[in-house]
Amino acid sequence: MTTPYDRDALIELIRREALQTGTFTLASGKTASYYLDCRLVTLHPQGANLIAAGMLERIDAMSDKIDAVGGMAIGADPITAAIVTHEGLRGGSMRGFMVRKEPKGHGGGRQVEGPVKAGDSVVIVEDVITSGGSAIQAIRAARAFGLEVRGVVAIIDRLAGGSEAFAAEGLQLQTLLTIRDFGLQPDA
Repeated sequence: MTTPYDRDALIELIRREALQTGTFTLASGKTASYYLDCRLVTLHPQGANLIAAGMLERIDAMSDKIDAVGGMAIGADPITAAIVTHEGLRGGSMRGFMVRKEPKGHGGGRQVEGPVKAGDSVVIVEDVITSGGSAIQAIRAARAFGLEVRGVVAIIDRLAGGSEAFAAEGLQLQTLLTIRDFGLQPDA
């Protein structure tokens, strides 16, 4: 049995578990007055279920059949796992994959890992979008592997240029939430 998506419950969980205020340096290099540590929610039992349910709603609404979901290791891994678990519980066949920051130095030497093959239609998943840099790395690696990237789905958009960066890649960003859902505005 899967958990239905409850937007308000996800907002409350993120507010309680993941939202911190202060001065922070983000992965993009920008300084911010708040930090969203979504690992505290993607690795939380209720959080993982709510995120998977919400993302599956977004993915199911896409016009293309999606074969797999995945993104940049390590941040996207719990999201991917939650989605494929929900997909399995509902009898679906969507698989997961992960993208390494660089190709593995041994074994098959792959940068994209998982049960995917060239030509599969995929969605890149991410926790928090700022500039979109990490997800764009995943998009480019997935494309180089031969995957057909159909979109990006994230938990939260910081409204700091990520959507425009994906548009430049020919992709649309869909998110469950934005920082405005927490009463926040984009940092200058």
